[in-house]
Amino acid sequence: MSRRLRADMIAETRASLIAAARVAFGTVGYAETAMDDLTAAAGLTRGALYHHFGDKKGLFAAVLGQIDAEMTLRLRAVSARAPDRWSGFRDECVAYLAMAREPEIQRIVLRDGPAVLGDPWQWPIQNDCIRMMTKGLGELIADGRLMPVDPEAVARLLVGATQHAAQWIAHAPAPETALQGATEALDAMLGGLLRKPA
Repeated sequence: MSRRLRADMIAETRASLIAAARVAFGTVGYAETAMDDLTAAAGLTRGALYHHFGDKKGLFAAVLGQIDAEMTLRLRAVSARAPDRWSGFRDECVAYLAMAREPEIQRIVLRDGPAVLGDPWQWPIQNDCIRMMTKGLGELIADGRLMPVDPEAVARLLVGATQHAAQWIAHAPAPETALQGATEALDAMLGGLLRKPA
């Protein structure tokens, strides 16, 4: 068997398991997902799951990583549509909050994610988010749009605030009302970072 064919088979097996797990985790949740049902839905064996992901938790981490990558692409597209860098930054933050209303993101990322994988501050994807936000804030400071503050400190404060607000929206009895309140509060916070005219 050629190396390329083997690599294609491995990628196909992983993709099948992730797709089946994403459906299961997104509908019945992590705790209620049985590995035998999941592997049967993928047309594979439990051994394939163990070989590629180690265990159910490893597969869950792969699913969450896939969803996070998709969220990042969506957020970058929002930012790219904005008329300027500051508007793009603000719109990206608001779009993240709005995603908390989506059932798959609610269940996998915001509810089961912390329960299964532990403190989100320890997730590699969280650190990537902080790095990207720090870079964006640094550019806005260099542009003279924001006050000269520590961009990493601001990034950590904003990531913490938006993450907590997303949890609030995801669990709120009236998510739209929570989103509106969170967006208004976020705008007020972000407005405080703007450099005031001399």
